[in-house]
Amino acid sequence: MMKIRPFVLIYLLIPALLWSQEDSTFKLNVNVDLTELHVSVTDEKDHPVGSLKKENFHVFEDSTEQKVTVFKHEDIPVSLGLVIDNSRSMEPRKQRVDAAALSAVRKSNPEDETFIVHFDDTARLDSDFTNSIPLLEETLASVKPFGQTAIYDALILALDHIRGARHPKKVILLMTDGVDNSSKHTLAEAIDATKKAQVAVYTVGLLSVSGGQKAEDSLVQIAEASGGRAFFPQTVEEASADMERVARDLREQYTLGYIPSNPVRGGQWRSVRVDIVPPAGMPTKAKLIASYRHGYYGPGN
Repeated sequence: MMKIRPFVLIYLLIPALLWSQEDSTFKLNVNVDLTELHVSVTDEKDHPVGSLKKENFHVFEDSTEQKVTVFKHEDIPVSLGLVIDNSRSMEPRKQRVDAAALSAVRKSNPEDETFIVHFDDTARLDSDFTNSIPLLEETLASVKPFGQTAIYDALILALDHIRGARHPKKVILLMTDGVDNSSKHTLAEAIDATKKAQVAVYTVGLLSVSGGQKAEDSLVQIAEASGGRAFFPQTVEEASADMERVARDLREQYTLGYIPSNPVRGGQWRSVRVDIVPPAGMPTKAKLIASYRHGYYGPGN
């Protein structure tokens, strides 16, 4: 019997490997335009509604209903960015604010990964992605408040860094006590970056009198542009409860996926709307509140 040398066997396997790689790439390209929405649903008392099925959701893009091909309701891992105000005004409550931020992480999926961006006069990455709570605690405790408040720079830095995240589901939690007074970027630039990133941003404003309506409006605009939520607790203790609410929302979210019916590839903005039909047994007039991103930039050429 003729023997085939090992190197010949390797050579014969190469075409199969290449075919497998090409086939995998082809399948990936077919689904490259899949659009996913992460939707939180609560009732009038802000309690999560977890009994919904695929047929309870209707998704519209630019007023045209889409066919939902992906439906999940499960606790999937999250890549989370903590963006924490380190300005001088935070000093009296820094330890409690740090604890409030970590309360969301402690309620997380063990596979979640978290990074930390601090901001004062400038913004900086102080801890890269990790699932180590002790390391996050050490990072938060290592900084001392000073300077002013560069919120927009910090958000844009975090949005840029989260591009390298391991998980497709990405979230930023931004905590501040005032209005931006130090950023090189503008609010409009921060909102535009948020829309392009397709990352849910949850904002928490422990706002002082000096911050006022301007600070609140900016945090609301950022959250709404991303499909996140804005919270304005009166105390740090309330902020901690809000953080646990964010963690709960992330655990309870529905994932809806569809291939857009619009074939145009010009990178234009596309509006998105999700309508919810109450399930059988629930009053038809029941008020179900959905939080999700209300649009995205379509694929480019």
